[in-house]
Amino acid sequence: MGKIRNTSLDTVVTDFILLGLSHPPRLRTLLFLVFFIIYILTQLGNLLILLTVWADPKLHTRPMYILLGVLSFLDMWLSSVIVPRIILNFTPASKRIPFGGCAAQLYFFHFLGSTQCFLYTLMAYDRYLAICQPLRYPALMNGRLCTILVAGAWVAGSIHGSIQATLTFRLPYCGPNQVDYFICDIPAVLRLACADTAVNELVTFVDIGVVAASCFTLILLSYANIVHAILQIRTADGRRRAFSTCGSHLTVVTVYYVPCIFIYLRAGSKSPLDGAVAVFYTVVTPLLNPLIYTLRNQEVKSALKRIAAGRGAGSENK
Repeated sequence: MGKIRNTSLDTVVTDFILLGLSHPPRLRTLLFLVFFIIYILTQLGNLLILLTVWADPKLHTRPMYILLGVLSFLDMWLSSVIVPRIILNFTPASKRIPFGGCAAQLYFFHFLGSTQCFLYTLMAYDRYLAICQPLRYPALMNGRLCTILVAGAWVAGSIHGSIQATLTFRLPYCGPNQVDYFICDIPAVLRLACADTAVNELVTFVDIGVVAASCFTLILLSYANIVHAILQIRTADGRRRAFSTCGSHLTVVTVYYVPCIFIYLRAGSKSPLDGAVAVFYTVVTPLLNPLIYTLRNQEVKSALKRIAAGRGAGSENK
């Protein structure tokens, strides 16, 4: 059963105070700079991927790179929902966030995060079709179908975010307003509710933990089939290229899903590790995505070289 806080309902919380990440005061300036640099690099790296996919005609018509462009767009927005609030925690500015602002942050965090969860599953499905069904791939996965699947992921993510935000903030909040976390997320906010949170905890477990675990399982099954198909490739170069393409995606999926499942399948946990784990998949993963997909993906690197060469030639002709 969820806990019921025995606090007078006459007091209504109108804002929350985000306590942020625990840190020694002497490291405040260093941490401010670290997270500020991470945020800037995340935005620039994902913007570079997005513009590369859009500008290169060999990439922006292929489903794999359409999905990659959408992932970069999601990473930019997810980072913008989370990291500025973390940075604010290392400044003398007020840590208060309005009740509506807290609800909006929770909604967009879960909207974008769950959309990304579904997108990773689509990317695994795309790779499965490309490697295991190469002759039928153009018919099974084309630009139109890819757009429909991406739109479905956005709609499903929006519904998920709406459900979580509505269930969380329909509860009365009448006592302490200090959120012991760096963002307004479900487990931390529910601890402040003045009502039974059992339904919320059950929905969190099912709608987030089980769905994330199911998507992760589907991805692993896809890659089990992919690995089996790759091992059938006779040429070493063909196997290397296939493993390189899929390895980048599997690396990103692992560093995203494992921390997510760790937190939301333990919704009632108050472990100090939760904050560090959450920072990893909300802050570090969006930073790593551009690095992983550019350093391990030969086609993206080739596209960047073509764009750079084209601009260099254009400059010489002027």
